[in-house]
Amino acid sequence: MLIGYARVSTGSQNLDGQIDRLEQAGCQRLFREIASGAKADRPQLLEAMEFCRTGDTFVCLSLSRVARSVSHLIKIVTDFEERGIAFHSLTESIDTTTPTGKMLFTVMSACAQLERDTLIERTKIGLAAARRRGRVGGRPRKMTDTQIEGAKAMFKDGTPATDIASAFGISVPTLYRTLPASKR
Repeated sequence: MLIGYARVSTGSQNLDGQIDRLEQAGCQRLFREIASGAKADRPQLLEAMEFCRTGDTFVCLSLSRVARSVSHLIKIVTDFEERGIAFHSLTESIDTTTPTGKMLFTVMSACAQLERDTLIERTKIGLAAARRRGRVGGRPRKMTDTQIEGAKAMFKDGTPATDIASAFGISVPTLYRTLPASKR
């Protein structure tokens, strides 16, 4: 069975063109969705994927209608492959039931892996360079050294933690993380 999936980003856009192309391709069941492609939670996409059974073909007009990124697409198609479901994109002419379609998808997967590995490598190089220059990553501290000393003094005077946290505009858990019992 051919299962079609059509998506537009906003309600002001129209699904008719996608629906027509999917019907011309022979899709017997269509799933329609109005949702941003950036959203991870797309109920109709999930329902369409769950509806597919071994031997079915999932059909879309374009890769951009289905996946948020190449890695998201690879995850979807790998899931289909493991379940014996073919994937067909009409615009890009990717059809995992053909040798050329499988090869094209394999090349896309390799490119995505290269992109991920390169990004990780660049990130590590950048972090190492920042550390050599005395910069540390992560969120900025909530309290300055002067504020920490003031909080320590307040603890020694017997001021309750809730009052100390309130005085510095932080939460009690943040106060306790900044000043564990051993440092008070």
